[in-house]
Amino acid sequence: MSKQETIIVGISIGDLNGIGPEIVLKTFKDPRMLEFCTPLIFASVKSLSFIKKALEISTPIHGIDHINQLIPGKVNVLNVWKDSVDIVFGVENIKMGDYAIKSLQAAAKALKTDAVDVLVTAPINKHNIQSETFKFPGHTDYLAQELEGESLMFMVTDTLKVGLLTDHVPVKDISKFITKQLIEKKIETIYKALKQDFGITIPKIAVLGINPHTGDNGVIGDEDDKILRPTLEKINQSGKVVYGPYAADSFFGSGNYKNFDAVVAAYHDQGLIPFKTLSFGSGVNYTAGLSKIRTSPDHGTAYDIAGKNIADFTSFKEAVFKAIQIYKNRKQYREISKNPLKVSLKKLSTKKG
Repeated sequence: MSKQETIIVGISIGDLNGIGPEIVLKTFKDPRMLEFCTPLIFASVKSLSFIKKALEISTPIHGIDHINQLIPGKVNVLNVWKDSVDIVFGVENIKMGDYAIKSLQAAAKALKTDAVDVLVTAPINKHNIQSETFKFPGHTDYLAQELEGESLMFMVTDTLKVGLLTDHVPVKDISKFITKQLIEKKIETIYKALKQDFGITIPKIAVLGINPHTGDNGVIGDEDDKILRPTLEKINQSGKVVYGPYAADSFFGSGNYKNFDAVVAAYHDQGLIPFKTLSFGSGVNYTAGLSKIRTSPDHGTAYDIAGKNIADFTSFKEAVFKAIQIYKNRKQYREISKNPLKVSLKKLSTKKG
């Protein structure tokens, strides 16, 4: 089977002391997963064999030393390192941060060079990955540097999609970051992602207010009146369907979010608390706006349950499926955009046949 016949899913292993390796191995324990893709895990056979034995996970793995040795229909593990690793489940360790970054950097390089089609990242610890050579708060910021485009944290399920104007920013600095230019850029990124990555022809986007009650006519801050509202009016004039700002405190509880294809939150907790409350365990973190596709589960390293063989792999499995679906949607979008008339005639011909 050639590369063209299977989608190759690159996987960075995350923190070896966390639940990342467990949820990766559990996801591909079911051989039917290999009908959808060929996984390529960036880690080491020695490390994963230790974890398999410790957690009694029977997933068969196939070790390779070069990407061109990849075999479709197998769970391939590229040996990014061969030294023995002292894995102690549930313990934060700076050495585990080093291995997590080695895995991520090798996977990102493969993504950039089209050796893999998509990237799914297992959870890392944002503290122990920091070093003189790696000073990023997380996956999103690193991949934004490595790949082309405007990155945006986009939390998604089939029924709920939440994007952020600001992500890993201290609460005291949020209003400083939100400018008219930023709002326009982020909404453009979300709008494009909804069309090309999720197949929504005319996206409807809701935007949450920056302040409580969207400022109450300036009584609780004036950013909504001076920055957000004028910018949304300008965006609507360009033909996009964007509504808001909405008061964030009642927006999700009232079910109003169901009327939109995506919701834009002003900052991290404003968007992620309701998202994870409604979708925890089945949500996917998608880095929208980049030239390549990256997804991840909606949770962290979960040191408290690491090594106990009780981690739920649903979100990671969803991240794999979401990456595959977005890859297919983008491919179709490119074909339609290239020659919409030709594609339409082809579909019509197929229906007649």
